Amino acid sequence: MRTWQVERRKRTRHLIELGGLVVKAYIVELTGDDRATIYGALLWTADKLKSDQGKRARSLWAAKGKQAFEAERKESAPTFSQEQHDR
Repeated sequence: MRTWQVERRKRTRHLIELGGLVVKAYIVELTGDDRATIYGALLWTADKLKSDQGKRARSLWAAKGKQAFEAERKESAPTFSQEQHDR
């Protein structure tokens, strides 16, 4: 496979993953899939990150995201009884 094809696939995967985060956070549902609202929210977030409060916002949001990922991981981890049942 050519280098540009590999890079294009990497970029496509990255974009799909980012879109998945928008869905995972229920942004699509909460906005009624209104692209202007979603884009506006992302622009507001970018402005916040550029502001003098950006460092604090990034820290708070990172902590909240890590908590959510951890909670999701724990929810999807099979329990002992599930492992036995699957055998």
